[in-house]
Amino acid sequence: MLTAVSKRKAAEKAFELFCTPLNKSISKKELKNAETTSFKLNTKTIRGYQWNSEGIKTLLILHGFGSAAYKFERYVNPAVKKGYRVLAFDAPAHGLSDGKTTDAVEYSETILKIIEQYGTVHSFIGHSFGGIGLSLALENIEDAETKKVVFIAPATETTTAISKAFELLKITNNEVREEIDKLIFEKGGKPTEWYSIRRILKNIHPQILWIHDEGDDITPLSDALKVKEDNHNNINFVITKGLSHQRIYHDAEVRKQVIDFL
Repeated sequence: MLTAVSKRKAAEKAFELFCTPLNKSISKKELKNAETTSFKLNTKTIRGYQWNSEGIKTLLILHGFGSAAYKFERYVNPAVKKGYRVLAFDAPAHGLSDGKTTDAVEYSETILKIIEQYGTVHSFIGHSFGGIGLSLALENIEDAETKKVVFIAPATETTTAISKAFELLKITNNEVREEIDKLIFEKGGKPTEWYSIRRILKNIHPQILWIHDEGDDITPLSDALKVKEDNHNNINFVITKGLSHQRIYHDAEVRKQVIDFL
């Protein structure tokens, strides 16, 4: 109905839905050995957890869209055993954190604020939406080359993410898509295709373990393979089979590979 009235109004509503987690994942149990912590990001309170506050190095875990920090609890103890202090926060509009909408830019600002508040982060794990947010943040970290980064099924291309959202919303009008691209440019001063992990990794060179499933229907492997074709010597790609987009980070073998890399 909005499309018939105004392509711009339809684009604004579609973008709002694109930035809205439809279900808040909230832990129903207390996380073992976790210290709760929070900070302010503009007007929003961002809530999360800290483990092993005396650790000699720090790992930051970044969950995906519609997810929450607690879902990565199984990574905590193995990381602590390797000497890490572990930080994990619910992204804006997720879990226990404030907000109704968020985007990759705000997620990247959250990451930079965490570093400002809690000190140097040596290693990162980013799943899905957490991957693109992390990439944008790394572009603004001076010593990015010294970091260890794990991407698990990252949202490699924002253009693809929007196309997937359009499929879900059954929007087929090209003019609405053009209006969304205009809206994104107005908000951030950059075209949609600029929000791209492939673009970013041509500019920064941390040590990266990239794990992606061949059957991922949320963040398709085809986008990741384009990064692989760029032949970065700092990226180790692991392609799994049968784990899809969500099961991949729960898999015991994937978890072992991540911890070994860290």
